[in-house]
Amino acid sequence: MNNVRTVSDTKRAFYTIHTRPINSIYRRVVEELMVEMHLLSVNVDFNYDPIYALGVVTTFDRFMQGYRPEEDKISIFNGICKGLEADPQKYRQDAQWLEEIASRHSGEEMVALLSRSAGPEMEGDFQGILGAIAAKPNFKYSRLFAVGLFTLLEQADLELVKNEKSRQEAVQKICTALNLPVDKLSKDLDLYRTNLEKMIQARSVMEDILAADRKKREDRAKQKGAATVPPGSPE
Repeated sequence: MNNVRTVSDTKRAFYTIHTRPINSIYRRVVEELMVEMHLLSVNVDFNYDPIYALGVVTTFDRFMQGYRPEEDKISIFNGICKGLEADPQKYRQDAQWLEEIASRHSGEEMVALLSRSAGPEMEGDFQGILGAIAAKPNFKYSRLFAVGLFTLLEQADLELVKNEKSRQEAVQKICTALNLPVDKLSKDLDLYRTNLEKMIQARSVMEDILAADRKKREDRAKQKGAATVPPGSPE
């Protein structure tokens, strides 16, 4: 009997956990992230790791920035993870752990760590995770894993990732050390950065539309109020 969960199963579980409507500009973000995570979860070669978790958390937090009501973001993230029968707290805790590691190191040190050329005294637990990834012949690479790697570099040294030459050199070293597809990873990161910029622009346009709509309503309310005041009445 085939007991592999379907995308429909995951979506159904999500909408029983998060029951409020999702704002239209963000609905595609939520659905695509959920489907991407689902397809990975049912792949026989996929194994959860903290870098993947950081990619999931970063993707969600950045693309959901500005979501209203703010408190719904917690319910949505929890719904995505629990819909996949995963623990949202583990994702958050593992992501925070890696962000703390990145904050302790320079960009050069982070590249050395991720490319497995750092000394044994540097973040031994994390080096163990990287070693397991490099040694696994059928490691399941994913876009979310790539985002996790990028976030580590970004947290350690923002200027490193802004500079195309230094970013590409770092990506090449890391991919070589971890046996990752460098061309695919580079393309995935370019697409991630482009989509993030598009989302920021769309959010800005939406905020402008909402602000203009609020002003129109306020102006109409003022005009209506003025029209109901009898001539000669004190204001």
